[in-house]
Amino acid sequence: MRIGLIGTGRIGTLHARTLSAHPEVTEVVVTDADGMRAVEVAAALDATPVPTVSELFSLDIHAVVIASATSSHAELIRTAAERGLPVFCEKPVALDLPGTKDALRAVDEAGTLLQIGFMRRFDAGYAAAREAVRDGRLGRLHTIRALTSDPAPPPAAYLPLSGGLYRDCLVHDFDAVRWVTGREVLSVYAAGSDAGPAMFREAGDVDTAAALLTLDDGTLCTATATRVNGAGYDVRMELAGEADQFAVGLDARTPLTSLEPTAPAAPDKPWPGFIDRFGPAYEAELAAFVRAVRGEIPNPCDGQEALEALRVAEACERSRATGLPVAVSDVR
Repeated sequence: MRIGLIGTGRIGTLHARTLSAHPEVTEVVVTDADGMRAVEVAAALDATPVPTVSELFSLDIHAVVIASATSSHAELIRTAAERGLPVFCEKPVALDLPGTKDALRAVDEAGTLLQIGFMRRFDAGYAAAREAVRDGRLGRLHTIRALTSDPAPPPAAYLPLSGGLYRDCLVHDFDAVRWVTGREVLSVYAAGSDAGPAMFREAGDVDTAAALLTLDDGTLCTATATRVNGAGYDVRMELAGEADQFAVGLDARTPLTSLEPTAPAAPDKPWPGFIDRFGPAYEAELAAFVRAVRGEIPNPCDGQEALEALRVAEACERSRATGLPVAVSDVR
């Protein structure tokens, strides 16, 4: 199997390393807008660099992995679909609903495979939470608390291109809530704060956000995110039911210090970032992609999942702007 990879930033390099080590992948062909970076990554992994995306698509490749800038995702998905190529794409498909739907339509018309990179679906803790909900150990699930806290803001230049905190960051939580529970989000009520670094106000974004989600079975979920969590990278989900309560992401490296006198000490090495925290999940999702391309398993996370999570994020942006609850069904 010969796989083309577009984008050799942090995640792209991780994907290139994972694919190069996969026993079923015979060659990885990489390209990047920064040609020298692609050459350096290829040299380190014994991969093949090519100077342009056009040249990559002209080669005899069997699948494409997209880890390039968000603004390029939709066009690259359409190009791959036109060539009948299966695609793994980091979220999002596009930053808006029309762009997302256009790309998904191209995939449907071509009859090709599109897997979206919601890596939490491949994390052991989130998978265990999904199983706990389905096997009834929680009893009736009534409350979910989801959070994503980054230790430091991204570069200022990234913010105007990111789509905002709900679409860029909390969309992972929205997907995880849907996947773990098997329920849909009916409505949202969201707020955000730009009281932190000035670059967020300049970009029309917020550095901290919160949303109350109501699921279609009445379960209530709070989802919070911040770009300025100095303690470290903190991603958790708590599920409370009538019979029990479970937590995902609570371990010896969770950047959380209890002030109770009998509690364990603060972590010596808190999680520094998403690649460290979710490294095994990133590897597992690409292994699943290879198996899906080979026809061994169905697509584990198709483009419709990305569309539904984006609709929730869009509803949150509308709620933040208006100060009013928004029904997800009104986001079309």
